[in-house]
Amino acid sequence: MEHNIGWKDQIARTVGGAGLAAVGIAALSGALDVGTTLGAVALLIGGILPGTALTRTCLLYRILGVDTAA
Repeated sequence: MEHNIGWKDQIARTVGGAGLAAVGIAALSGALDVGTTLGAVALLIGGILPGTALTRTCLLYRILGVDTAA
């Protein structure tokens, strides 16, 4: 599969995903009062973003025709 995520996008996804995962964990543990649904969504997205950064492939980018790897 062809890569469609560039290095700047890869760094942003890694940092942003880690931040969202931390917020999700804090929300689900009760340290943040934002609700369990929002915490679960943040944790889910926070897990997906580093995964796409690691593989350098994003399905949504492929559907929309976006390529930041060029």
